[in-house]
Amino acid sequence: MTTSSTQRFAGMGGAVLAALFAAFSRLRPAAKPLHSRGSVVDARIVRSGLAQPVGVPWLDEAGADDVLVRFSRGVGLPPRLPDVLGMAIRVGPGGRFADLLFSTTGRGRRSRFVLVPRRQYAPAFYGTLMPYRSPSGPVLLGASSRPYADGVSVELFVAAPRGVWRRFGCFTAPLSPADSQDRPVTFDPVLHYLPGLEPYEEVRRLREGAYAAARRARGDRRRPAAVS
Repeated sequence: MTTSSTQRFAGMGGAVLAALFAAFSRLRPAAKPLHSRGSVVDARIVRSGLAQPVGVPWLDEAGADDVLVRFSRGVGLPPRLPDVLGMAIRVGPGGRFADLLFSTTGRGRRSRFVLVPRRQYAPAFYGTLMPYRSPSGPVLLGASSRPYADGVSVELFVAAPRGVWRRFGCFTAPLSPADSQDRPVTFDPVLHYLPGLEPYEEVRRLREGAYAAARRARGDRRRPAAVS
C-alpha cells in the first residue's frame, strides 16, 4: 500500500474519531468523554500464530498471554439502544504492556473502516479502524465475538487493509452488566503499542490530539515517542 493510501485510510478513521471526541468533550467534560463506563475482566489469550508471518512476533508466534479486557459502550446509551461498543485489551509481552483498542465495525473490505452501532457485545465484529505499520506493510486487527456460557468467546484476526482476515488467536471472558466490574484503568494505544506493530505517523497525529486531551484531563503530561 502506498503512503497516500495509508494517509487516506488514516484520514477516514481519524476524522470519525476526532469528530466524536470533539462533540462529546463539549457535551460531557471528563477524562473519558467516550467509553466512560464499562466492565473490566481478566482473560487469557491463546495464540495459534500465523502460517504466513507478518513480522510481528506476537501475531506470528503461538503462545498464551494473561490480559486485561474492558468492554464499554461508546456514548453510554441504555443497553436497549444501539451504541458503538468498545473492547480494549491490555497485553504485556516481553515485560512491557501494550494497549489494543477495538470498536464495533463492519467486516467487509470497505465496512471495516466504518463504525457500526450494536446493542450487544456478542455476536459482533470489532476492528481497530485504522492501520498499524508492520514489517510486511499496513495491517488491521479484528475480533469476532459470540455468546459463550456467562460471557463471550472472541476470535482475533489480522488483515491487510483490504485483505482477507486471518485468525491468530482467541480468548473467552466473563461479561457482567456494565459498571459492575469497572476499574480505574486507562488504555492509550498511542503511548503503548506492540513491538513491531506501530501507529503510522499520520494515524498517530490524528489520534494524538484526542488522547492528549484525555491525558491532560487526568493530569497526565506524558508525550508519546515520535514514530517515523
